[in-house]
Amino acid sequence: MPTPGPLEIVILLVIVLLIFGPKRLPDLGRSLGRGMREFKDSVTGKDSDDDEPRRLAQTEPAPPPAEPTAPAEPTATPAERQTSD
Repeated sequence: MPTPGPLEIVILLVIVLLIFGPKRLPDLGRSLGRGMREFKDSVTGKDSDDDEPRRLAQTEPAPPPAEPTAPAEPTATPAERQTSD
């Protein structure tokens, strides 16, 4: 498959400019760059989402376990109260 020459690239850029307009091109480029960066980071294993919980777990001590509480006394339902009277 031959690579596109400079004339084909210019024609493609003109078509993209006509379709999306000059106002949306920076947003499209920014979104494309962000997506490529996220893909590269996920492939190389540099995902910042995975590092965040691990980093927080290393810096913050674990909270002490809560003391168990005694179970509450069972209360009678209205039907049980009527039968016990």
